[in-house]
Amino acid sequence: MKKFSLLFLLAGLIVLLAACSTASRITSSWSPRPTIPVLFKKVIVLGLIHDRDRTLREHMEQSLADHLRSRGQEAVCACELYGPKEFDQLTEKEALAKLSNSGIDGVLTIVLLDKERERYYVPGQMQFTPYGFYYDRFWGYSRTLYGRIYSPGYYTTNTRYFWESNLYDLSDGKLIYSAQSQSFDPSSSDVLGKEYGKLIVDDIVGKGIIAVSSTPSKDL
Repeated sequence: MKKFSLLFLLAGLIVLLAACSTASRITSSWSPRPTIPVLFKKVIVLGLIHDRDRTLREHMEQSLADHLRSRGQEAVCACELYGPKEFDQLTEKEALAKLSNSGIDGVLTIVLLDKERERYYVPGQMQFTPYGFYYDRFWGYSRTLYGRIYSPGYYTTNTRYFWESNLYDLSDGKLIYSAQSQSFDPSSSDVLGKEYGKLIVDDIVGKGIIAVSSTPSKDL
């Protein structure tokens, strides 16, 4: 019985660790060295994501803006300030003038580079359970083993997102931060946005790119 208890404990720890693990990770990030932290007057978060994923774009923009604000940096998301096609017909000069007129001097972009769907077969599980008390009854024993041996497999689909975020200083137009990342099978676009926003803003702050509070507020 001690062996059974230990197995159950280990299984529980594995499940707990899986639940706590993040579905997003930064695969590479870059910033100029050395760099002087910048405190922008206002940063706009701009998602370059297809219209069919409009809800995802809004969640990503809002989360990045929320996490920037939690660190003391004034930030807005493009979905609240402008329409989805606001900049389509503008020249670079016109777009920069529009941003400047809104008091914006920094742009943080979020681009969905690619989205892959993977479908694979999960075979039936041979889960170990303590069934010793069934040994002395044929039917109980056979039904327990039947459930283990003939548990059907199934097909499942996972989705992997590939992202890129760039931060530009509009005072000189230069790129001051860039990161590529992956997100694996998020439960919802809201969860994905919150997770990704924290991941990127923590990395920006950790690299000393912007002059904000090192400790986020407890609002998020």
